[in-house]
Amino acid sequence: MRRICFLAGLFLLTIAVNCHVIAQASESETTQKRSPELPLRLTDEEFNPLAQQHDVELQKALQEEINKNKKWKSLATRKKLAVAVVDLRDVQKPKFAGINSNEMMYAASLPKIAVLFAAMDAIDKGELKSTPEIQKDMRLMISKSNNQATTRMIDLLGYEKIEQVLTDEQYHLYQEDQGGGLWVGKRYASGGATNREPLKNLSHAATAYQVCRFYYMLVNGRLVSRERSKQMLDILESPELHHKFVNTLDQIAPVARVFRKSGSWKSFHSDSVLVWGKERRYILVALVEDESGEQIMRNLVIPVERAINR
Repeated sequence: MRRICFLAGLFLLTIAVNCHVIAQASESETTQKRSPELPLRLTDEEFNPLAQQHDVELQKALQEEINKNKKWKSLATRKKLAVAVVDLRDVQKPKFAGINSNEMMYAASLPKIAVLFAAMDAIDKGELKSTPEIQKDMRLMISKSNNQATTRMIDLLGYEKIEQVLTDEQYHLYQEDQGGGLWVGKRYASGGATNREPLKNLSHAATAYQVCRFYYMLVNGRLVSRERSKQMLDILESPELHHKFVNTLDQIAPVARVFRKSGSWKSFHSDSVLVWGKERRYILVALVEDESGEQIMRNLVIPVERAINR
């Protein structure tokens, strides 16, 4: 009887130990996936502006990967393809490289991130009240790229507010004397006034470099405030549209955190993503004018990762 009780107790102890080990392993995996916490907590001394982080070796590797594909090389030569990447594996020493990264292009829905940014700035300043309806519209605008929700946000904010935030000297996400950048100057609906940007008369525009800077400042908690940056990251995470970059990332990095906004209209295609995982941490932005742009976006991810990992 004592032997039976001893064996039963040993059996129960073994189960308890195994459950504890499994729980620890699960917690460890979650910690690895979520660590370090976003936004990052770099001090002003530790934070390095992206403009100072151009990396010659990454630039060479990226150029070689693009040149391997004759179509991509041709598009890049004709300035119909822009690509930019930021390697964030060492957060204090990021590496930037880009091809046509200062070439402003029509970006369709990608600049909706500028509307999100302007809305968070307005909420922070007390110019816009955060309501459940506004929170819902901001999420719909980003995760599902809903045009109606975006237009409602644009109408609430106004073009002047959006332009003011993008051109603010604290952010410089649009600089007329530096090739432009992010811009929203038209509702995502027919009709209504417009405020097209001054360089190319575009309504919804972006440069790959400035979109990289948007994500780079966001991941470091430097858009509006750390709290507002986190709220924007929460809205950008787990996109509900799984095409372009995300289609490939779903296959090669299924457990990585993905923060994303893309856009498409006719032959104009764009995508932007912050990938944050155990094995890969980078920002990738691409804009292309080509009928096969969606497939080009899917095919870009692996060559860009090769360039990062050289």
